[in-house]
Amino acid sequence: MNRLAVALPDLRAWEDICAIDELLPATGVCALVAGRQVALVRTAVPDAVYAIGNFDPFSKAFVLSRGIVGDRDGVPKIASPIYKQSFDLRTGQCLDDPRVRVPTFEVRIERGRILVCREPRSGDSATMIGGPRGA
Repeated sequence: MNRLAVALPDLRAWEDICAIDELLPATGVCALVAGRQVALVRTAVPDAVYAIGNFDPFSKAFVLSRGIVGDRDGVPKIASPIYKQSFDLRTGQCLDDPRVRVPTFEVRIERGRILVCREPRSGDSATMIGGPRGA
């Protein structure tokens, strides 16, 4: 008898953060995901949600979630509220200094809820300029 193996997603790898309606377009909020501060950002046009590390490597403060949301030449970005460096929300790459990158996290919207992967995308930790893990 042959058995069909079904791969189910590991729900423990995802953290339920909030309802999509609780995050207004063109804003960011900070969420604690697996002990890390993560900036959860919703853009207005297009309406999309991104997650990047909340630590600003330039000011050495956890402030990116409070930054200015917008785009640069069609690239969705957030500008640090301290020194105004901009970060690509898709990749975490600093748009003002190619040597600097912050981690990014996968995001899902399921049944009107925002879920964030508990671990950064692979390769992010090796290229980011360091910062503490927690609060």
